[in-house]
Amino acid sequence: MRLPAIAVSLLVVAPICAQTGPFGSGLFEVFEKASCRDCHSPDGVASPTRLHFPEPGAAPEALEAFGKSLVVLIDRENPEKSLLLNKPTNRIAHAGGERIAPGSDDEKVLREWVDRLTRLSNVELSAALKYREEQDSGAGGGEVSQADLRRLTHSQYNHTVRDLLGDQTAPANRFPPEDFVNGFRNQYESQSLSPLQIEAYSAAAERLAANAFRGGDTHGLIPCKEDTADCRARFVREFGLKAFRRPLEEVEQKRYEALMAGADGLIPGAQLVTEAMLQSTSFLFRLDSSPEADWRPYAMASRLSYAIWDSMPDSGLLQAAARGEIDTPEGVAKMTRRMLDDPRARESLSEFVSQWMRFDRILQASKDRRKFPQFTHETAVAMTEEARIFVADLVWNDRNFMDLFTADYGYADADLASIYGVQAPAKDFDKVAFPQDSSRAGVLGQALFLSITAKPEDSAPTARGLFVREQFLCQKVPEPPAGVNTNLPPVSEDRPQTNRDRMMEHATNPSCATCHRLIDPIGFGLERFDAIGAKRDTFQLSFPVPRKEGGERGDMKTVDLEIDPNGYVAGLPNSEFNSPSQLGKVLAESDQCQECVVKQYLRYTLGRIETPADRPLIRKVLADFRNSGFRFRELIIALMRERASLNPGEAVNVASHHQTP
Repeated sequence: MRLPAIAVSLLVVAPICAQTGPFGSGLFEVFEKASCRDCHSPDGVASPTRLHFPEPGAAPEALEAFGKSLVVLIDRENPEKSLLLNKPTNRIAHAGGERIAPGSDDEKVLREWVDRLTRLSNVELSAALKYREEQDSGAGGGEVSQADLRRLTHSQYNHTVRDLLGDQTAPANRFPPEDFVNGFRNQYESQSLSPLQIEAYSAAAERLAANAFRGGDTHGLIPCKEDTADCRARFVREFGLKAFRRPLEEVEQKRYEALMAGADGLIPGAQLVTEAMLQSTSFLFRLDSSPEADWRPYAMASRLSYAIWDSMPDSGLLQAAARGEIDTPEGVAKMTRRMLDDPRARESLSEFVSQWMRFDRILQASKDRRKFPQFTHETAVAMTEEARIFVADLVWNDRNFMDLFTADYGYADADLASIYGVQAPAKDFDKVAFPQDSSRAGVLGQALFLSITAKPEDSAPTARGLFVREQFLCQKVPEPPAGVNTNLPPVSEDRPQTNRDRMMEHATNPSCATCHRLIDPIGFGLERFDAIGAKRDTFQLSFPVPRKEGGERGDMKTVDLEIDPNGYVAGLPNSEFNSPSQLGKVLAESDQCQECVVKQYLRYTLGRIETPADRPLIRKVLADFRNSGFRFRELIIALMRERASLNPGEAVNVASHHQTP
């Protein structure tokens, strides 16, 4: 099987002037110029609204159909009250602010289109609504029937050589670092192979093979003891099945037998074959799905094992594949339940959580030692450990997973207890109740979230709002316009200001306001917590005391300012809050947040961002998740089962996969 290029095609959006047709020659250009697509995209902050743009580069007919589907935003009896007219002009409160100026030529084009939509015939209206229904359901999104290969991530590589060879050295920790894409380190778009990566694989294979047979066959990898053709063939066949996660083809079997026969003895031959297999693309890339019937069960076995265990299939899973026991959705669900009881499932989920919650940021963070002397590397590790234990308890004890945002407790050691203002537990990371007056709840009240979304010296409302949008609502906030000055006015003793006061520039500057009104108000509601997550009653500024006022070197005086902790989440109804506990309740009850939990796990397991074709899958898994009382194990089972119910050859073309901006 040939390895496809691990690359993602870059879509070049055709110039707007090249669009033709009544819609393409007018309103589409207006929307594009107003940057409406930035928010009104599947992962944009306005994704829940009824304005959904077609894919970039869509044909004129698709643009025309999209334009007519906007009839759902028209008041046909009173066109002047139409949302399509009043939202982008901000006559009706619009989270994105004024995108089209009232009275402008662009608004004239908008009015002309509103007028046209009010005059659609019944046949046109029916077609427009049908088009919209198809887009919302994901119909016509397309599935590519092609074998799907995914490179082992560093954690998968470590776990695979552990389970295959008994090697505990975690060699991938020395590989070139992986990049975060779409919030995770296992996405197709980041899986290209550099010369440095290939060299690292080669060196690791040599070390691993040598270690595996140092002192003889101490790990019991060779199933026979005589250096005969039959013994060599058996080793190649059985070890190859485990290493490649599928039976070897005849030509592969003969090639590795010949390689082994040329060595000086059974163990040197086995070491040579092991080293060669560990450098093969069939080891380094796992088969996630396949249109070929003979390989399909093994592709399913690999899909399940790397999703649930972050490692290779065990003998039981490979045997189930050979017997056809995971050929049906029901069989997959049964196997998934069995696999979730294995300790490796907990380790795998921990890897998902560490990436979703961005543990890497706190482990690399630094804080101002003068302001936060209690923050050390050990404290940072404790923050990740608390989050890990907290999520594990929700998942493996079958609790309501939306308690992630509302639970009134945490898991502390002495350092975290000091930050939280509670008595240290008798044992590190025992459950501790948050004080009732702490306003803490769930992950939003824990030190990890509050610290990674802060600067070294202070909190960062923008970073906190952005994290909530991206990680918990699955919404992508557009990048700042090129050339925009992101520096805030400095604080001076004669004009002390809180973060909210200083950031008023974001609200008044048109080039900043569009995005910052979507994220800053979220962070403002968390301002009672400092850069390491400790609660504060006032916003404190420090200034050096001049010597002429009697100050000695290093003397500081402080100014305490009142904090306004009121915030809201633009786009969510009734979302006003002033604490992590109140924000947690807003998120836990939000459809968008509940769906985002599904999407995040989907992105992690599929290795890509969701597409319109995934909408039915997401809706079905979300429905099962809700019906289970938000049990995360049921989410995992539903996702594995529903993916198995798709076209058996369903896969994403790795070489041409793209995402909606």
